Amino acid sequence: MQRYLISTAAALGFAIAASHASADTVLRASHQFPGGQGDVRDEMVQMMARQVADADVGLTIEVYPGQSLFKAREQWGAIARGRLDITSLPLDYASGRHPEFSATLMPGLVRNHAHAQRLNDSEFMDMIKAVIQEGGARVLADAWLSGGFASSKQCITSPDTAEGQAFRAAGPAFEEMLEAAGAPIASMPSSDIYAAMQTGVLDAANTSSMSFISYRLYEQVDCLTEPGDFALWFMYEPILISEQSWQSLNQEQQATLMEAGEAAEAFFAEEAAAIDQEMVDLYEENGVEVVSMSEDDYNAWLEIARETSYKNFADNVPNGQAIIDAALAVE
Repeated sequence: MQRYLISTAAALGFAIAASHASADTVLRASHQFPGGQGDVRDEMVQMMARQVADADVGLTIEVYPGQSLFKAREQWGAIARGRLDITSLPLDYASGRHPEFSATLMPGLVRNHAHAQRLNDSEFMDMIKAVIQEGGARVLADAWLSGGFASSKQCITSPDTAEGQAFRAAGPAFEEMLEAAGAPIASMPSSDIYAAMQTGVLDAANTSSMSFISYRLYEQVDCLTEPGDFALWFMYEPILISEQSWQSLNQEQQATLMEAGEAAEAFFAEEAAAIDQEMVDLYEENGVEVVSMSEDDYNAWLEIARETSYKNFADNVPNGQAIIDAALAVE
């Protein structure tokens, strides 16, 4: 997979800033992912920073990767209040403030990468983006990452294989499903999984294929369940800009940012499917067993999800059933 590798992501951000010392406006971009190590989410933000700098519209983006500016769980609040300008964010992290966002990490709601692309232009995404904007931000680039499961104790396939394993589940919908399967839950951002596994706090986790790569989790697990043909796990991780920051820009700067976002989104779409295979190859090279869920496994999980996370979302989230129906309507 082609990568835009740099020495450090922060260095690039500051280099861009230095080369445009007379820029009228500086936007700070923060994310939790490793910088300069090939993480596609970092690369999307870095690509936008370069394109904005080249446009010479009096705008500079300084990039702060690896939680160097804000912690992972702090970024939505900072964006909403205008303390941060841009972020690449797993949107479900903000579901405590906006429970509608749990639909962007709902088990089995997104079937594959092509389906994710179709969702981007659907009523479902219009509903999610309306909540984003009401909350104080707007989307510059869409990104859906597939993911899987990994464990240091037992391969995760059918629901009974998760029973008794201390699990990081990446959001309320997956937590509800896994709890119903008998897995104790520990909530944390993906950036904390490695340390939690290393210290025995976690036995298993699910996260995106890109995070499985970037956070070197192959060093802590014995078995990986790849997305394969039956991927339960897809997560929406857009690039967002604070509405306050957006409104402070002139029309030329806004247009330049949107063009940069479209280019970053197109880059991501080309890379997304290859990330899964890159993950599988990396884990096999490091001696980790790689397995896939069967259709029966997938359906068993989905049955639990419909009785737990789907039902709870429909019952307790404003417009919850309408949001789910809008997603399910996209073939």
